[in-house]
Amino acid sequence: MNDYQFKLIKIAGEFEWHSHEETDKVFMVIEGEMIIDFRDGQVKVSKGEMIVLPKGVEMKPSADKECHIMLVEPKSIVNNDATKQ
Repeated sequence: MNDYQFKLIKIAGEFEWHSHEETDKVFMVIEGEMIIDFRDGQVKVSKGEMIVLPKGVEMKPSADKECHIMLVEPKSIVNNDATKQ
């Protein structure tokens, strides 16, 4: 949609600290629970919840157990966020 993709992925474990300088990032949890660490705190996102992260925000996504999420992001973004399986 308008050069954006809706990506369904499974995540487990931790990913490295990073940010997206050119675009906002949307995470919607379909199943399970994920954690997003920020330099000044942490947010848990559970099944049925969504979070929109503004561009440039440094984050570290993780999931203790397998978590199914939908990402909404420009199709030009190569996704390798927290994809340890």
